[in-house]
Amino acid sequence: MDLLLQLFVNGVINGSHYALLGIGFGLIFATTRIVHFAYGPIFTFAAYIAWWLSGAMGLPIWLGLLGAVAAAVTIGLLSYLALYRPLELNRAPPLVPLIASLGLYIVLENLTGVIFGSGVRVVDVDYGIFFVGPVFFTSIHVWQVGSFVILGLGLAAFLRYSRYGKAILAMTDDPDMARVIGIDTFRITLLVFAIGSLVSAVPATLILVKNGASTHMGFAAVFMGFVAVIVGGVGSLRGAAAGGFVVGLVESLGLWKIPTEWQASIAFIVLYLVIMLKPEGLFSMARR
Repeated sequence: MDLLLQLFVNGVINGSHYALLGIGFGLIFATTRIVHFAYGPIFTFAAYIAWWLSGAMGLPIWLGLLGAVAAAVTIGLLSYLALYRPLELNRAPPLVPLIASLGLYIVLENLTGVIFGSGVRVVDVDYGIFFVGPVFFTSIHVWQVGSFVILGLGLAAFLRYSRYGKAILAMTDDPDMARVIGIDTFRITLLVFAIGSLVSAVPATLILVKNGASTHMGFAAVFMGFVAVIVGGVGSLRGAAAGGFVVGLVESLGLWKIPTEWQASIAFIVLYLVIMLKPEGLFSMARR
């Protein structure tokens, strides 16, 4: 029972990480219909910027986080303006932006390696270890859960109460109708790419502190974000967050009976089962 409780806590922690990735990736996808696979290397680049500022330059980790956010937002906006926007103006078929995003993924991943090197980068940060009965966790784990709560509630309030947030929701429901009623979809798309990229920088920095950064870490990030969106239900940010927690809990609790080396396969299994049994997503009725 103690092991099961620890695995549950680990699942909540991992689920918070996956939920943030799902929110960031899902916000861009639901609003623009662009499968932004370059979200992964943007996540990676943000982690390396945080390492450069806090590791190589010796600045506080919070300044590293701010630098990571600025870098992620900048690259996210440039990726839309330089790649996706011209394709939109030329009315490219939906498959073309998908292929372009894969190409951008490869370019950004290799560019990160060229700039920072291909080795694993770590940041030395002091953190506490806590015990609550048989369960233990660290302050980094607390930051992971706390960042989801703060960003999740902040984004929910922004979408519900702000003028731009309501425009995002309208564009998510029907981009063409949003354009007809006078919403500046170009400006909203820029805002969505900025917010989604900003969200990615937070879990990227926390993973840097927790495990270190590597040039290939972006694949896991974009894959888990994609899985969270599909499992939760496309078009629902609440569903994306819930999908992240489902994957995190199943992945962690699965270790109770499944050997550790099979853990990476659990997300694939969850994705396959959802696609086969409920392709609209487990929480497709949940609204944003």
